[in-house]
Amino acid sequence: MEAKLTFQYDRDADILYISKRHPYPEQDSEEVSDGVVARLNPSTGEVENLEILFFSTRLQRNDVLELPVTADLKLAAKR
Repeated sequence: MEAKLTFQYDRDADILYISKRHPYPEQDSEEVSDGVVARLNPSTGEVENLEILFFSTRLQRNDVLELPVTADLKLAAKR
């Protein structure tokens, strides 16, 4: 079963969370670019969550925000 992406923004910490599943303690964390943290499945190395630090600051700079990940996006089945 493929997971839908969820987006949550923490205004106080200025972090955007992009998730395929809820974070869990066993995940490995790796900073994949400046201010972008990937949380990885410890068995497969698959990216399960991304944390984009200083999110609103990045948007205000009018820069394009590129993430160092690839994606295979498709529409989720309607229920």
